[in-house]
Amino acid sequence: MTLVQLRHLISLAQSGSFTRSAEALFLTQPALSRSIRALEEELGQPLFDRVGRRSILTPFGAETLQRARQLVFDADELAGSGLVLREGRSGTVRIGLGSGPGAMLMTPLLKMMAKSHPTIHIEVARGPTDMLARRLRERELDALVVDVRSLSPAPDLRVANVVEMRGAFMVREGHPLTRWKGVLRFDALRQFPIASTPLSDEVARTMVERYGPAAHPSECVTLRCEEIPSLVDVVRHSDAVLIAIRTAAPDLVELVLKPAISATARFGIVTLARRAEPPALSIVRKLIAELMHD
Repeated sequence: MTLVQLRHLISLAQSGSFTRSAEALFLTQPALSRSIRALEEELGQPLFDRVGRRSILTPFGAETLQRARQLVFDADELAGSGLVLREGRSGTVRIGLGSGPGAMLMTPLLKMMAKSHPTIHIEVARGPTDMLARRLRERELDALVVDVRSLSPAPDLRVANVVEMRGAFMVREGHPLTRWKGVLRFDALRQFPIASTPLSDEVARTMVERYGPAAHPSECVTLRCEEIPSLVDVVRHSDAVLIAIRTAAPDLVELVLKPAISATARFGIVTLARRAEPPALSIVRKLIAELMHD
């Protein structure tokens, strides 16, 4: 038995006429007759009594009609759900956000989902890149948005939608360093607490090349956590110096050092290779394109 046969049964029950049903279904009458006859043979009982030119449901046919309608309805619902999922209008997406992407994406992403995609379930996880990568591999997360330089390359990981954003040293307005006379060098920053999220090895190497061994994050950073918004708030209300992507704190004052830091973060979406992506992930890709740029 097929859904096509069940649809033929429903149509014939509604019209009572092979001729009218065949026309409505764009079939020939012999083709519709063969379909109904094959269904009756498979079920082992007649579905219709032929009364003159009308076809009337038998008691068994009436019971079968109810079940056929439910089966066709469920099949149509399933097909509709598949379309909704393919178009990213339903389903679940579980995203892991690193510190930089979390500062820029988490609130806008949640707001957008609440306003524009209320039927989609979204779960956001925060944490160190290595922990998020482990959860991705364990299929607890569908995708990550992290600094890909902090991620160990691996054949089971796929990286896409990569964007580079420049880093900077930043302080509050009125900070003593904003009134610095002469060339501002890294040593002057070390008079104050330095705040940062965990930095990639590449950024650490760049800082050491520019400013010497004392500039290695393990040496100079005194305030370290994964949450950039918390660090930004600390810097707004103290003399601490923030190392972060410039866009994360547009209200802070950027310090111009000699030499310039010239370091960037490289953010991207990380998924498991050879694993189907949830359709709603396209929404995250679009938001990255809109928000993650200098």
